[in-house]
Amino acid sequence: MRKVVFDPEAKAEFKAATRWYQSRQSGLGTEFREEVHFAIERMRLSPEAFACLENEVRCVTTHRFPYQILYKIYPDFIFIYAVMHHHRDPDYWKSRLV
Repeated sequence: MRKVVFDPEAKAEFKAATRWYQSRQSGLGTEFREEVHFAIERMRLSPEAFACLENEVRCVTTHRFPYQILYKIYPDFIFIYAVMHHHRDPDYWKSRLV
């Protein structure tokens, strides 16, 4: 299985969303974090199973929370570009592509 590497801004998004959910209800941030980790694990097990958006960037959706994890498969790792809320501008993360 390939290792997962986060773009620093994607990691910051993930942490900010976790804090936001935790501030709304005790334990909800932990549930959000676990849901994202579960989606990432599904992605790691079958990285090519999820839809391509463009430029070979794919997305896996969380089940309980309105988030998508946008990633690209490389030979030695999977790179996460965004942990994106469904209501964000769908193109905001594209400046992160290298």
